[in-house]
Amino acid sequence: MMQKLTLTWAAGLSALALVACSGSEKAPAATDIEVVQNDAMATDTLVASEPVGNKTIVELAQGNPQLSTLVTAVTAAGLGETLSGTGPFTVFAPSNDAFAKVDKATLDGLLQPASKGVLLTYHVVAGNVKSGDLAKMIVDGKGTATIKTLNGGNLKASMAGDKIVLTDAKGGKSTVTEADVVASNGTVHVVDTVLMP
Repeated sequence: MMQKLTLTWAAGLSALALVACSGSEKAPAATDIEVVQNDAMATDTLVASEPVGNKTIVELAQGNPQLSTLVTAVTAAGLGETLSGTGPFTVFAPSNDAFAKVDKATLDGLLQPASKGVLLTYHVVAGNVKSGDLAKMIVDGKGTATIKTLNGGNLKASMAGDKIVLTDAKGGKSTVTEADVVASNGTVHVVDTVLMP
């Protein structure tokens, strides 16, 4: 199952990279963002998968049919080149079902070129943050961890059983449904709800 998913991610992200590389506007560099960690004891509860060859985050997304809306949005925002770069980046990738939960008017407004990828960069963190890293940060933070996103906003991470839950700026919650899809330039975690900045 993992090999099939990996191949699907790889093919989809490859298509996204080719389409998105035509954009000329670049997002902020990965070095501009940090992950904020609180103090306490740590445990590593989840294990990351192995890197998927030479496939970038964009190439992985292009190969996953469940991320086709994300691929379209990344392309429209001109972020393909950035997310195909060296990174490393961590992407909380909303599935097609996650995008389907957002009302059309809101989604259309957030995906307009004038928005310059504000919604999408809210789903990206500089650095290679695996689920075990997030779980450790949550434990260290005594139940929550603050994560600074590429657009400068913050996400709050917590645990619900063995699942990582992200809380956005509007109080909405999104659960990681598939963790640690490892690319050559970072990690992708599929989420079930679009995060709102």
